[in-house]
Amino acid sequence: MEKRSGAELDVLIEEATVDTYDEVEAVNGFLAIIDEHLDVPFTTTVLGVEVNVSEIRLTNDSRVVARCVRNGLRQDIGLAELPLPQPPPAGAHWVDAYRRWSGCR
Repeated sequence: MEKRSGAELDVLIEEATVDTYDEVEAVNGFLAIIDEHLDVPFTTTVLGVEVNVSEIRLTNDSRVVARCVRNGLRQDIGLAELPLPQPPPAGAHWVDAYRRWSGCR
């Protein structure tokens, strides 16, 4: 999958946050579009350990996290910090857009 330019990611950010009025609504916009387009589940490596990302979810404090599972244990990792596998799953460009947006706040 080819890396998207900043301008292309800005277009995705606009699409995800259109008609949102505050940060909480924008986060929900990203969650909805990531839920629709990101191919979950997928496997990735976190701190040298292979985990299965079973879902992308919203925490009570409005953070987007990846639910990582291994051997019956679960850990939520912020989507902005989650290492993506190579090649990344389909729809990973939405994760890149979310990361760009969350880094700009």
